[in-house]
Amino acid sequence: MPILTKFAALVGAFVFSVPSMTYAGETPFISIPVSDLQWHEVPDMGGEASYADLRGSIFGNGPYEAFLQVKAGVDNPYHTHSRDVTTVVLKGIFYIIIDGKRVEYPAGSFWSIPADLPHYSGCAKGDDCLMFIYQVGSFDIVPLRE
Repeated sequence: MPILTKFAALVGAFVFSVPSMTYAGETPFISIPVSDLQWHEVPDMGGEASYADLRGSIFGNGPYEAFLQVKAGVDNPYHTHSRDVTTVVLKGIFYIIIDGKRVEYPAGSFWSIPADLPHYSGCAKGDDCLMFIYQVGSFDIVPLRE
């Protein structure tokens, strides 16, 4: 039997002996139309920021995905986060200042800031900011002295 035929027979035997590797039923379909989002004020932000949990809880103990809205012109103090924060900007211009260098992130921008990296951040004047954020644990802002 030619080598190619042997290989095809071996692959066929493997394919039919391995259980199906589909994801059907393992992960639930999640669908949240914008009209169903439940917005809550971020504690200690004086109404300047709000969030809507998508999966998990932004202030829970496990991974989460959420939308975060920050009002235009809000400047966060010098701080860090206890865990990496991964973000996509959907509306407005959010900024981060690290080591004196300001980078602005308009809608469509992505960043992942590592835990314990000191920085300033905020939503530039103009439009409010809307972001999608993900973390493996709860969201926090750990204030630092300048």
